[in-house]
Amino acid sequence: MDNLDNIVTKERVVVFGGSGFMGSHVVDQLTLKGYKVVVFDRTSSPYITNKQQMVVGDLSNFKQVGDCVQGADYVFHFGGIADIHEAKENPLKTVSINILGTTNILEACRIHKVKKFIFASTLYVYSEIGNFYRSTKQACELLIENYKSEFNLDFCILRFGSLYGRRANKFNYIGKVINQALLEGIINRKGDGSEIRDYIHVEDAARASVKVLEHKFNNKYVLITGNQKFAIREILEMIQEMFLGKVDINFDKKKIMEGHYQFTPYSFKPRVALKYIPELQHDLGQGILDVIYDTYKKLIKEGYDIKIPIEEKNNKT
Repeated sequence: MDNLDNIVTKERVVVFGGSGFMGSHVVDQLTLKGYKVVVFDRTSSPYITNKQQMVVGDLSNFKQVGDCVQGADYVFHFGGIADIHEAKENPLKTVSINILGTTNILEACRIHKVKKFIFASTLYVYSEIGNFYRSTKQACELLIENYKSEFNLDFCILRFGSLYGRRANKFNYIGKVINQALLEGIINRKGDGSEIRDYIHVEDAARASVKVLEHKFNNKYVLITGNQKFAIREILEMIQEMFLGKVDINFDKKKIMEGHYQFTPYSFKPRVALKYIPELQHDLGQGILDVIYDTYKKLIKEGYDIKIPIEEKNNKT
């Protein structure tokens, strides 16, 4: 562990899953706000700085979780299995990590008298689809409510829209199609592209996530989404245009995106959530363009054969 004694801070915050896509950006925002940040994850974060502390551990190990939570003022939880397809293929693993892992954190928060527990949920809690991923998130929300009613542990539950941006995981849709465009010169999509999503840049979502540390968000359910809805077809055509038409889009209308909602996730009724839209947000087109350039540089560095080269003079990032 790195020594944080020489860092001027407000309070200590532990971020479980802080090595990942959403978690790492929240870690950065917390550090900018002056918090003493501890990252807990199963792998060391490639984004860790000397102002942050890294703890490599396992959510199923209650002692490791408890030792990390001790002395924390706030705890964020972004850990667990977030890929719908992985969850479907591994229900036992998904239940163990997502539900029991969350319970370990909640119990540690109770024992060590954490001020507030912030949980990353999903819009899929409103849905009847999303299989074991959705059901474990629903179960975790109920457990969080139980810990509030039984032990007075304050919480905030975040339900995110569709995220995009740098550091995306392998199953992030925009990141995945940009990879495919660069490597294969084509984008394949199941369905006709009429599916509606409200994309929000990960940095905007991270700033909103830190905002909920304020007292007024105690014991609230908060939707964090973009301010515009787009059809998937529109997103893909935007990406195609950014590649100057050199990328083909192939819609397989005979197949659908299994496990994902079409137009709206709303069919199941959990606790009503407030909707929080940051006042300042990244423009979707500029945000996607940034991901294209960032992905291009990473693939070149890793030695991949790029089908759609990007001229260096156009690369401003």
